[in-house]
Amino acid sequence: MEIKTPKIDLTFKMCIFGDSHVGKSTLINRYITAKFDHDLKSTLGAAILMKFIETETTRITLQIWDFGGENRFTSLLPSYAQGSSAAIFMCDISNHDSITNIDKWFLKFNEGLNNRDPKFPLIIVGGKLDLEEQRSFNKKDIETIFTVRKEFDYLECSSKTGENVNLLFKTIVDKVLIYRKIKPSIR
Repeated sequence: MEIKTPKIDLTFKMCIFGDSHVGKSTLINRYITAKFDHDLKSTLGAAILMKFIETETTRITLQIWDFGGENRFTSLLPSYAQGSSAAIFMCDISNHDSITNIDKWFLKFNEGLNNRDPKFPLIIVGGKLDLEEQRSFNKKDIETIFTVRKEFDYLECSSKTGENVNLLFKTIVDKVLIYRKIKPSIR
């Protein structure tokens, strides 16, 4: 008779932040429902959504904190960042300003994080990859940012087509598991 090892239950809080209208809510909606909804309303303050992930050895509850990108909510980000296990900074590849505001967002996020560890799981995401023909910043712009921020990964995705959406969340969850010294096992 085979003895089954009980599954480990884990809960991770992940914040997603960036300018308004870069696609944060549609990204989360695509990941959770596997559907694209172009009529989603802007997030006011923050919204918390859940995704349950199960592997052979682990049950993970992923709390995704979708932070509103309007300037009037910026001062709230430090309190929402507290207790985060990971983060995604999102920009829109067709909106150059959304990537140039990266420092403003990181400063606010780090105020609440109280964790200056360069290995903290954070991914910079260029959203709206389906708007490639309207791209307003190129790989050279990204390389310039990464000469300063070498510790972060960069990934582009499209909530509309679904391209790289699951890969993004698999990558961030794997980074959290590694950061916490738990063997990544998400498929």
